[in-house]
Amino acid sequence: MLLKKYTIPDEVSCVTKTLKNAGFKAFLVGGCVRDLLIGRTPKDWDVATDADPKKITELFPSTFYENDYGTVGVVNETEDPKLKIVEVTPFRIEGAYSDARRPDKVAFSDSLEEDLKRRDFTINAIALDQREDGSVSIIDPYDGQGDTLRGIVRAVGDPCERFAEDGLRLLRAVRIASELGFKIEEKTRQAILKKAHILQKISAERIRDEFIRILMSDRPDDGIEMAQKLGILKHFIPELEEGIGVEQNKAHAFDVWTHLMKTLRHSNSKKWPLDIRLAALFHDIAKPMTRRKNPKTGEWTFYGHDVVGSRVTRVVLDRLKFPKDTVDKVVKLVRWHMFFSDTELITLSAVRRMINNVGRENIWDLMNVRACDRIGTGRPKESPYRLRKYKAMVEEAMKDPVSVSMLKINGGTIMKTANIPPGPKIGHILHALLEEVLEDPGLNSVDYLEKRAVELSKMPEDELKKIGEKGKEKKDELEEKDIDEIRKKYWVK
Repeated sequence: MLLKKYTIPDEVSCVTKTLKNAGFKAFLVGGCVRDLLIGRTPKDWDVATDADPKKITELFPSTFYENDYGTVGVVNETEDPKLKIVEVTPFRIEGAYSDARRPDKVAFSDSLEEDLKRRDFTINAIALDQREDGSVSIIDPYDGQGDTLRGIVRAVGDPCERFAEDGLRLLRAVRIASELGFKIEEKTRQAILKKAHILQKISAERIRDEFIRILMSDRPDDGIEMAQKLGILKHFIPELEEGIGVEQNKAHAFDVWTHLMKTLRHSNSKKWPLDIRLAALFHDIAKPMTRRKNPKTGEWTFYGHDVVGSRVTRVVLDRLKFPKDTVDKVVKLVRWHMFFSDTELITLSAVRRMINNVGRENIWDLMNVRACDRIGTGRPKESPYRLRKYKAMVEEAMKDPVSVSMLKINGGTIMKTANIPPGPKIGHILHALLEEVLEDPGLNSVDYLEKRAVELSKMPEDELKKIGEKGKEKKDELEEKDIDEIRKKYWVK
């Protein structure tokens, strides 16, 4: 079937042309073709060919071949990570999948049709042949184009057989539907329900990677909810399902599960990174196990759910083999997500303790998790006055204070340079120097300050004290101005 021209990068076209010029067939296949058909920019590029790995490596100056499936990575000289590597794989025929993870045997083939037959979903079983004039022909034996137009994820052939071959396809179906906003075709959906248990045979690392892609999709909450309804979620994060139907107190409009989904949704709407999305999803994961009813008020309480939740989060993320730095950060965000309190009562020292607990590098991410949490309760505003006030207090607490520690000289150096003993005079000199530096920061050099300290040390103490007091007043004035600017920034008093 001949179609219009598509925008295919030169780095990719060069790979297929090189193979064809050497007498081989070469087609773009898989997700990149699907993305081209629906107008998305492919995240990676795959080529299928009748050349074997040895022939492929001989044709390109820079390649790597480190797998049992014939895939050769062709390395391009480009800064674009999406084009850095084009994967070239020989047409394949696969044997039985006795472990539901990988084929027992792989044989290379000269048949594109046999290669497409082994693929997971119809929308991934489409091949594109780019012609010399830039036009393309499409090979589509399973109506993948039709399913693309209909927005359907459908297994190639018998869905039960496809999922029995590789259990990760169960989760991949959900991930693709989540990424594209597609629905899973009914027979394929029924097969997932029937074969969901196979996911237990899949390595944690492979599950983690698909889970991450669901979280980073434009519809992460839809993906998680779909995984739950299809019986998949309980095989890798059963702890989340415990929140379904768990009623909360009056501050929440939703049960725990729905609250977590809405919190996750908001993290996506703000395009927050993975660690914030993980914290949004897990921040209340321990509410079901800490829920108690207050006998006097009849209200539900969840005391300690932040502490317990941080422990549960670590168990889940460790089980899925997330990197240690990711685990540590998300655990901190979950542990301290209950920082918020009445800004009329909270003190700067308490804010500083919170910053110390979560880390200066994480405090703003914690604020973002809190904003997601608030939206997840069903409240319309992301930054009400109290939250804006807290942000102002955080910025104020993190601001480096105006003090003599800013000077490139200290009391010990002054005593040594000016040959004077310890005493109040040292403090007067430091504040006098600070006053000069605040007026002209260029004076904050070791040479100038040492020379000036000697000069100041020779002044009468009462005169020096007046200059020092003026320096203190200047410091206080600047600090008040900085704090006023911070509060104006957040529209708070």
